[in-house]
Amino acid sequence: MSERGAEEAGAERRADEAAGWVLRQDRGLTAAEQDAFSQWLARDPRHGAELARFRRHWQRLDPLADWRPEHSARPNADLLAPKAAIRRSPGWLLIGLAAAATVAVMLWLHPWETAPRVPAAAATVAEAAVLRRVLEDGTVVELNRGAVLTEHFTPAERRVRLTAGEAHFTVTKNPARPFVVAAQGMDVRAVGTAFNVRLGRAAVEVLVTEGRVRVDDVRPGPVAPEAKPAVVPVLEAGERAVVSLAPQPEPVRIAVLTAGEIERVLAWQHRLLEFNAVPLVEVVAEFNRRNALQLVVADPELAAVRITTSFRSDNVEGFVRLLELGFGAGAERRGEGEIVLRKAR
Repeated sequence: MSERGAEEAGAERRADEAAGWVLRQDRGLTAAEQDAFSQWLARDPRHGAELARFRRHWQRLDPLADWRPEHSARPNADLLAPKAAIRRSPGWLLIGLAAAATVAVMLWLHPWETAPRVPAAAATVAEAAVLRRVLEDGTVVELNRGAVLTEHFTPAERRVRLTAGEAHFTVTKNPARPFVVAAQGMDVRAVGTAFNVRLGRAAVEVLVTEGRVRVDDVRPGPVAPEAKPAVVPVLEAGERAVVSLAPQPEPVRIAVLTAGEIERVLAWQHRLLEFNAVPLVEVVAEFNRRNALQLVVADPELAAVRITTSFRSDNVEGFVRLLELGFGAGAERRGEGEIVLRKAR
């Protein structure tokens, strides 16, 4: 195969792989798939660019699910029907992407002029790993891999929209300006608190880790959203609510979780640590902050070594083996709770 042919084959393979990851992320990644995705993304810098390209086309299809004709010659029985869940299949991916590209070209050639253009809020996407972001009000958001979040802040309200995945919010207190997370027709409202929201295909899960929140159903229906009673009037710290997204009302499941259960629910927050030319002493501090097994760097020369790696935060033993094999470190174990690191003699 010629060099040009090999290059074209490689580009086609990267495109196929990126399309596959977009599909899998749309239905949700398992833990094993999350790890495989991270490895695939790190294998070639071109993978990230290809993934972003396919995701842009994929997301352009979502507004089409909300479209309804304004009027027609014959009555439309589905005009006010609730939106059906979108089930995408791999066979439709290329057709969907082609349709999205065609729509984009049509809009470029024939832009609508009947309404003023409103700039869209930029979405924050956690593609490869857990992403931490500080919003303009000081609220800290941690996005699990695959999560998509969009901000819609106004002077009266701090609103964000979670359109995919899972996120944890540590909200800056401001009673005059409530903080609202919108997720598939459910509004999670807080003033100053910390909570986790997970958007699944069948339900929205809300776990409060500090303070309290309220959950409202704002989906369109015969009763105006403001006239509906709260789905969950008060959800306290340590409680988790599972709110069904089914068209027919279902009881909300509320449970009080133990500290261990909460830790397991939020384990994604510190599953993957990524470092790029970071001194070992700082890397060790990150591991120590998340684990009972503590690392001690007893050699100043070793402490200054810069590390570039990605590691699960709970894999302390694996990280120590990496230091022994790749960085000339020696490990001395002191009981079950401490490992001392020095340059190997």
